Amino acid sequence: MLRIWSIPIVLMLSVASGFTTYYGMAHFITWWIALIITIAVQSIIVICTLEIAGIHWKANRMRYLTVFISLLIALAASISFSYFKFYEISQKDTIRIVRLDQVRHEINRYLADISNMKSEILGEQKEKLNRIALETTQAYLGTHPNMSPRYKNKVGGGPVWRHYNELQKAEKKILGDMEQDFSKFDGKLRILQSNVNSLDITSDAFKREYHRVITAAQEVQLHFNALTTRTGHSVPPPPELMTYAQFSQEIQPSTAMWKGFSLFAFICAAMVDFFTVLLSYRLELTAPGPLTEQEEDLVFECLNQFTEFRINENDELELVIEKTEIERARRYSDLSRKFAVGFLLSRGFLRKVDAKTVEFAPNLYPLVAERMGKKLKAIKTVTQSPPPATAINDGEYTADIKEIPHG
Repeated sequence: MLRIWSIPIVLMLSVASGFTTYYGMAHFITWWIALIITIAVQSIIVICTLEIAGIHWKANRMRYLTVFISLLIALAASISFSYFKFYEISQKDTIRIVRLDQVRHEINRYLADISNMKSEILGEQKEKLNRIALETTQAYLGTHPNMSPRYKNKVGGGPVWRHYNELQKAEKKILGDMEQDFSKFDGKLRILQSNVNSLDITSDAFKREYHRVITAAQEVQLHFNALTTRTGHSVPPPPELMTYAQFSQEIQPSTAMWKGFSLFAFICAAMVDFFTVLLSYRLELTAPGPLTEQEEDLVFECLNQFTEFRINENDELELVIEKTEIERARRYSDLSRKFAVGFLLSRGFLRKVDAKTVEFAPNLYPLVAERMGKKLKAIKTVTQSPPPATAINDGEYTADIKEIPHG
């Protein structure tokens, strides 16, 4: 029953592993070529595993190594392409969050640049206004260094003072206009920050919200560029925002999935192939099925020829397969016994302990018990059978008496 159930389980595991392998491979090559390669890879995994279970390492090392290397190559191909499918499933939300963090990081970086440049522009304008205000005061007091000698040390509003006073009024107006423009600009910044904070990857309206963020970022960029170019400053680098198509793009297989290695995805990809190899190996290594009646008779006749039985350290019935000293002296031919041992070893009913002894496998005990039960039942039937009937003829007792040998 275990063997019967193992066969469909191995096939289903191969189909599951083949699907994930095909899914990853189809991103690189044509689908029908990927399908053929996938079938070949899964067939090699099962066939090589069955071969390894049946190959004895000491008997043919070159063949064992060839099959083992082929199995490793097939497993590497299967796990590598299957890893992409499990990586896509397990890291889908994580990658989406990473992309959203990149968008937020770019916008926050741009807003920080804008804030610094706005503070710099206003600071320069205030510094310029303070400098002109100082010159205006100096001109009123007659201490300005650029005044002609006839106006020096004369307090009052002369032509020099009027000149600097007009400059101060003009710079005050420029500063007021800047502060008013930046005040209006701050409203656009608040809208952009509000749109960024409203982004939610679980929201059904995410596409609409993302477009609002892009639109608000573009409006902020255009408005601020107009303000900075008016003052003669260079504009800050714009935020590198991906479009919604790029943001929602499906994961493509690349080396990036190995750089951001996911142990969980790799274990899931390897687990399917591991179970396929394990069950395939066990399928070939275990006994293929019950012995036929002729095989049972042959095996029990050969086992009856063994004389040394004991219980070993594994609590299993152990028998010595070497000839005894008496058998060697009599030149006893143990070909039938060796054939029985080799037959049962290959069928999984015996397990080799060392070069001289073997032990019963668990699946041999029921066969021996069944055969012993049949013999005991036959002996019991014979011992419990009634004595021969006595015939009565004309009042005289007659009985069939067997001839008893003399002596």
